[in-house]
Amino acid sequence: MKKPGSMKGLEELGRVRLSKNFFFRDFMHSEIADFHRIPNIPEDPDLAIESGSRLCEELLEPLQAAFGRLHIRSGYRAPAVNAFGNRKGLNCSTNAHTAAHHIWDMRDLDGCTGAAVCIVVPWLIDNCREEGDWQKLAWWIHDHLPYASLCFFPKLWAFNIQWHERPQRTIQSFAQPRGMLTKRGMANWQGDHSAFYEGFPRLKN
Repeated sequence: MKKPGSMKGLEELGRVRLSKNFFFRDFMHSEIADFHRIPNIPEDPDLAIESGSRLCEELLEPLQAAFGRLHIRSGYRAPAVNAFGNRKGLNCSTNAHTAAHHIWDMRDLDGCTGAAVCIVVPWLIDNCREEGDWQKLAWWIHDHLPYASLCFFPKLWAFNIQWHERPQRTIQSFAQPRGMLTKRGMANWQGDHSAFYEGFPRLKN
């Protein structure tokens, strides 16, 4: 698929079905792009679709099947949108750091593909109310899904979840307690963590 050069082309891209319940249009909204009038359109739609499909099929579909509807906060970012956000201090990292993350159609420095989305899980904020309870969902994901990285935030416990062809499986947080929850080499990285999320929904086949 060529980069859309018309409204019709953009509509067709938005209609691309990435998985059973998710379409490309679900991930195209950006407050930065809307407010500053920067087109949030992929330079390489085929790569964006490929990476986004893996994100949806392997991570978002099983999450939604277990916990119900997911609220998408920030999905795909065009390189121009992300670069502008970085220059203006709008919580965007550099394009090099965001490649194969929010920039789905840009390979990272190792030539790998990936895609990330920032989501809120309403089930979590309705059922877990103590400080640090975001860790329960983090450990559930760690034990059940092939994620590449997770990063949690204070507001509504929104978090970035990434698919990557070479997953590092790291979990960090800007919500309390802040810092690195786990990564390869830490004592808590391996093993069963089900004691942390008793009563959580089961993964559905």
